[in-house]
Amino acid sequence: METIQNYIQQHKDRFLNELLELLKIPSISADSAYKNDVLKTAEVVKKSLESAGCDSVEICKTDGNPIVYGEIIINPDLPTVLVYGHYDVQPADPLELWTSPPFEPVIKKTDLHPEGAIFARGACDDKGQMYMHVKALEFMAKTKQLPCNVKFMIEGEEEVGSVNLSKFVKANKEKLKNDVILISDTGMISNDVPSITTGLRGLSYVEIEVTGPNRDLHSGLYGGSIANPINVLTKMIASLHDENNHITIPGFYDKVENLSAEERAEMAKAPFSLEKYKKALQIEDVYGENGYSTNERNSIRPTLDVNGIWGGYIGEGAKTVIASKAFAKISMRLVPHQDWEEITELFTKHFESIAPKGVTVKVKPHHGGQGYVTPIDNIGYKAASKAYQETFGKMPIPQRSGGSIPIVALFEQELKSKTILMGFGLDSDAIHSPNEHFGLFNFYKGIETIPYFYKYFAELSK
Repeated sequence: METIQNYIQQHKDRFLNELLELLKIPSISADSAYKNDVLKTAEVVKKSLESAGCDSVEICKTDGNPIVYGEIIINPDLPTVLVYGHYDVQPADPLELWTSPPFEPVIKKTDLHPEGAIFARGACDDKGQMYMHVKALEFMAKTKQLPCNVKFMIEGEEEVGSVNLSKFVKANKEKLKNDVILISDTGMISNDVPSITTGLRGLSYVEIEVTGPNRDLHSGLYGGSIANPINVLTKMIASLHDENNHITIPGFYDKVENLSAEERAEMAKAPFSLEKYKKALQIEDVYGENGYSTNERNSIRPTLDVNGIWGGYIGEGAKTVIASKAFAKISMRLVPHQDWEEITELFTKHFESIAPKGVTVKVKPHHGGQGYVTPIDNIGYKAASKAYQETFGKMPIPQRSGGSIPIVALFEQELKSKTILMGFGLDSDAIHSPNEHFGLFNFYKGIETIPYFYKYFAELSK
C-alpha cells in the first residue's frame, strides 16, 4: 500500500510549484482594487479541489467574496470531516520592509528553517496551510485510502472578519453537516515540539473619530485655548490602562475566566525562552499585565491595543496646525465567556464618557467574534494527538493561542460540532507582517500528518 511519505517524495516538487503559483495572486480582501485577483484565486482553489478528487466543487456567491465548497462522499454512513480555510490574504504594506516582493514567492533558508521557507504574503496565513489539506486529500483519494467523507469550505473574507460566512453557514446547515471541523490556521510551538491549539481569543475591533473645531486651526493663534483632538485622543487612549497595565473600562473583566493554578502550571511546561523571545524581537524587556507570564499575557488574558493612530499634518517639513479631527483603530482580544458585542458596548460607553466637553467622539464598531476552547477529551482532539505522535514521534502539547478565528464559535453554535485546530506554522513566521514565510518542513509535515487524523478519527468514531 502506498504510504503518504512515499507519495510526498514522488510529488513534492509539484506540490510546491502549485502552491507558489497560488501565492503569486494578490488576493487581498481588504482592498477592493484586488477584487478580480480574489475571484481568480477562488477559481484556482476550485480547480485544485477538483483535481485532488472532490466529487463536486462549486463557487458559492455571497454578498461579498465567494466561498469555495467541495465534497467527496464515499459512504453517507461514515463520519464526515469539514475542512475550513481561507484564500484571502492581508495587505502587504509596508512594502519597503519586504526583502523580496510579497507576491513573487522565493525560498530562503533561515535559522528556524534550515531546509528553506517560502517567503510570500499568504505563505503561512492561510494559503500554505489550506493547501496542505488539498494535497492530503489528493493522496487519500488517488490511493483509495480515504476512510471517511470530506467537505471543504474555503472562504475569501477571513482577513476582513468573515463578513458573509455566518449567513452562508446558517443557510447551508444540511450541506455543511459534519462530525468534526478541521482547521489549519494556527501554529505550533516549534518544529521539534508539536502542539495543538485548544483555545482562541475573541475579538472586538473599533475605530474612533475625535472631532474638535470645525476646521484645522493655526497653532499659534489658537494653541492653548481649544481642545486639540490629537492631544485629547492620546490622553484618552493612555487612560485605558492603569499602572499595572490593567484595562480600566468598567465591567471589562466581569466575565474573564481565571484559570486555576494547576492549569497555569500545565501551560508553563511548554518550552519557552524569554531571552530568545526578546532577542528575536530586538527588545530589552517584555511588557504587560502584572502578575502574569509572557505566555499567559498573550493567550489567557484579554488585551487592548492601538492598531493605528493618525491626524494632523504628517508631510515633509513643518506645518503649524491644530487638526480638526484625530483617529485611531483599537483591537481588544478577549478570552472565553467575554461577549464581543457586550465588550464593544462597554468600550463605547466608557470612551464617550471620558471625552472632555471640547470634543465629540464617535466609536464605530468594525467586526468581532467570540473566544473558543476545545476540550481535550473528545475524539477529534485524540485523533489529532495520535496523528502528531505518528509523524513527529512525540505527544503534542495542548496550547491556548492568543489569536482569534471568530467563526470557530459560530461553527459550534450553528453546526453543533467541535473544531480541531491543527496548525503547522511557527510564531516567527511573520504572518500579517512584512516577510511572512512558511517552512518547507512545515508544509510537507502538514501534508504527512493530516491523513493520519482521518485514519484515527474514523477508527475512534466506531
